[in-house]
Amino acid sequence: MHVLDHPYDPASCGHEGLWSRRQLIRSAAAAAVGAATLPLHALAESRREEAAVDSPAAALARLLEGNRRFVDGKPIAPHRDRDRVLSTSVRQTPFAAILGCSDSRLPVEIVFDQGFGDLFVVRLAGNIATPESLASLEFGSLVLGARAIVVLGHTRCGAVEAALAGKPVPGQISALYQHIAPSLDATQNDLDLAVEANVRTQLKKLAAGSTVIGELLRSSQVAAVGMVYDLPTGRVRVLE
Repeated sequence: MHVLDHPYDPASCGHEGLWSRRQLIRSAAAAAVGAATLPLHALAESRREEAAVDSPAAALARLLEGNRRFVDGKPIAPHRDRDRVLSTSVRQTPFAAILGCSDSRLPVEIVFDQGFGDLFVVRLAGNIATPESLASLEFGSLVLGARAIVVLGHTRCGAVEAALAGKPVPGQISALYQHIAPSLDATQNDLDLAVEANVRTQLKKLAAGSTVIGELLRSSQVAAVGMVYDLPTGRVRVLE
């Protein structure tokens, strides 16, 4: 495990499209979205942002730079003004898609210091890759052009902890367990290890469960990476 230095070191990359620290993933052009009529200043800003995030490596670097600002207490809170609201009202071009946990302590745009239209966020308890969440990620990457897909877990995850305990729970909560349980065999009831294992399991499901995402990964149009957010510090750590 490693906490990567910021800005993101592009000397890293992964196997079969999954991002790690071993090989640079090069990118092809993202799927285009139809143009819309915008005020000139808003259109220019939108085009500058698209040009700045022109590869999976650039997308991941922007995420990690934003988290560094957040951790350092120096967020710039970009894209949260009325001009951005107007420019994204007719067109969205998120640079990354996030499969995160529903935990109220993990507001994704805030911890990555991003704003309107920057991130396509899918949130489910336990950050699990269900058919519905995979379909959403397909839309965010293939249709909207996100260049990176992040599976974002967090420390002290209640869904993973409940799956570890395996005790009876009310209602439909236990429906989460089937998605998390395959990660738990080698964790020896260690919650931190279980959280990491669950992120890796859900990450593998991206290609295994979606032919669309699998092809985007194989063609290097998109990179996929697992991260864990630390609740006490606010820091995001990239998993190898």
